[in-house]
Amino acid sequence: MNKILLIIQREYVTRVRKRSFIIMTMLVPALIAGMFGTIAYLANNKDKTVHIVNVYDKSNAFKDKFTSTKTLKFQYPAESLDAVKAALADEDMVLVIPKNKKDSAELFSKKKNTLALSDDIRQQMNNIASGDSLVKIGIDTARLHSVKSNIGVKTTEITAAGEKSAGIGAAYVLAFAGAIIIYMSIFIYGAQVMRGVIEEKTSRIIEVIVSSVKPFQLMAGKIIGVGLVGLTQFLIWITLSTFISYAMGISSGVSGQVLAFMHSLGANAGRELFFFVFYWLTGFLFYSSLFAAVGSAVDSETETQQFMFPITLPLLFTYLLSVSYLFQAPDSTLAQWLSIIPLSAPVAMMVRIPFGVPDWQLALSMCLMVVGFLFTTYVAARIYRVGILMYGKKTNFKELAKWFFYKE
Repeated sequence: MNKILLIIQREYVTRVRKRSFIIMTMLVPALIAGMFGTIAYLANNKDKTVHIVNVYDKSNAFKDKFTSTKTLKFQYPAESLDAVKAALADEDMVLVIPKNKKDSAELFSKKKNTLALSDDIRQQMNNIASGDSLVKIGIDTARLHSVKSNIGVKTTEITAAGEKSAGIGAAYVLAFAGAIIIYMSIFIYGAQVMRGVIEEKTSRIIEVIVSSVKPFQLMAGKIIGVGLVGLTQFLIWITLSTFISYAMGISSGVSGQVLAFMHSLGANAGRELFFFVFYWLTGFLFYSSLFAAVGSAVDSETETQQFMFPITLPLLFTYLLSVSYLFQAPDSTLAQWLSIIPLSAPVAMMVRIPFGVPDWQLALSMCLMVVGFLFTTYVAARIYRVGILMYGKKTNFKELAKWFFYKE
């Protein structure tokens, strides 16, 4: 145990002292601040260009019925269509409405229009046409609009402790954020473990190390050490990014929205943060042991591709499902199985947790993640003890299986 702790300490201290670690740890929150600042600036300084829409209505059903907006000004020129087209400014348009309403209208311009502008024109045309149809059948459109209502629905969750806001919006944000962060970090920091093993192998340093440390101890220490480095970096990023985002929110006048979102997370924020840290760590440990085994089996990073795709495919499959299906059906049978199996649990469970997961499923999933990490570390260590001393040999999965069953 002492040797594992020494390896963890060496890996952690060596990496956090690197200039690249310090630069990246400080740079990412600064980039996030710049991103938020740019978005806020663009949101407050939108394009205020007024586009003139010259309307030629052959049906005589839309004349003088369009409503000008902040970006669109409708006019009905007396000049010929060809003359207006010839003198058309870059920001302006010509709308030609056919005599038969069933035919599509045409919008001419010298530059490509944005989707928002054409949608605004299309929506106004549909509203005008619908209003005319209602009038023809004897329905008073003014009275019809007066009785329209805009009813909101507030979601409330019934729990053993009483009723509380369900916070669906916050749940979606947490689900996506947790899944994306875990998915990306497993690849980023897992690749660091793999590169570290390859570097030690090619530099022959490992030949000295394995003479005094068992492969399992070396493997476990290296993986946990790099994992703690990653966790440290993420916690610093989250802390600084939260502080910067809130400070920028105050300066831009949206701090109330930030506080409202934090309040919507409710009392479960601490619980969900705990599970995020657990699945981040165990997911990283689980996959990093496999990455380390790959690193010990090859002589360069370019040779890792044949092994990496089968290993990372379950995680990639779960991530793609999480953004298209799992968040819509967090209690489905597929979601339950994916959140329990260690290969997919780090991403799938983060999607499900904000929506509520039965305690027995959480307990089973967490136990399997720990057991899965210990098992993959054991398997990787047995491959590692042989592969780390192999040089210049092309390896395949059949060869890795032989290495696993080699006797001590």
